[in-house]
Amino acid sequence: MPQFETPWVLGFWILVPILLGLYIWFSRMRSKRGMRFTNTGVLGAVVPKQSQWVRHVAVGLSLISLTFLVGAFARPQGIERVPRERATIVLVMDVSQSMQAIDVKPNRLDAAKESAVEFVQSLPSGYNVAVVALSGDPQIVAAPTTDRGAVERVLQALTLKDSTAVGDAITVALKALDMAPKGDDGTQAPGAIVLLSDGQNTTGTDPLTAAEAAKQREVPIVTIAYGTANGYVDIDGAREAVPPDTEMLKQVAAATGGEAYSADSLGSLKDVYKQARSEVGYEDQKKETTATWAFYGFIAAALAAVGAVLLGARKL
Repeated sequence: MPQFETPWVLGFWILVPILLGLYIWFSRMRSKRGMRFTNTGVLGAVVPKQSQWVRHVAVGLSLISLTFLVGAFARPQGIERVPRERATIVLVMDVSQSMQAIDVKPNRLDAAKESAVEFVQSLPSGYNVAVVALSGDPQIVAAPTTDRGAVERVLQALTLKDSTAVGDAITVALKALDMAPKGDDGTQAPGAIVLLSDGQNTTGTDPLTAAEAAKQREVPIVTIAYGTANGYVDIDGAREAVPPDTEMLKQVAAATGGEAYSADSLGSLKDVYKQARSEVGYEDQKKETTATWAFYGFIAAALAAVGAVLLGARKL
């Protein structure tokens, strides 16, 4: 349901059902008077059946036109997605031991690094980017910066560590957002978190508790469940399955108003990052759509006028 700048004008919509009711009443009265004709052939010649349909359609279009024109005077507001002028993106990269799995070539970590670099380079130059390494002890490895080269070097230098603390990583990412420089007007730029993980949370804060904190700050989290269900790693001579926890990541994203994605190859991960860029790089803004409503009203009025002309021509 669209919003309106001057909603009181919509009160004039009451004219539509009133006029419709009057039209139906007059039509019925006209039909009763028409019953006096006993010769239906003569009646059909006087009031052709086709002209009745034209009249109904013309009246209907007139009422539709009135509906749109009243709405136009109320100054309707629509939603338009526009590029953000500035923002801070925190890229949370899983570096737990499961990222050495080779179900994604050459391995999950190296493939994730490559696609993350492309993602960062695709962001507008004015965006600040921070990087958090997700392990049992998440760390800010790159504070918010517009220096894409510095961020790329940090990503390429990521190494494997033990455990996976998704909740703690979200908390650290929120701290990274606080480190972003303020704009010329003294305000903090909007922030978003892009979280890539390939395994289950094994320690630390409950991810949904941390997600609730992000929600309170209006920070959406875009999650990427990375890897295949058949992924495994060999640790200390034992083989362990490391499927991504897609359900947990979906819940984290949903709790913050973000989107949840899955990627099981380097190609699909790059596609996911393109979609994530759209999520974090655009914002919804109100836009007045008066012209659109007025245009629809004009079209309906023009068609109604055509119907009126056809009715007039039949009576000549």
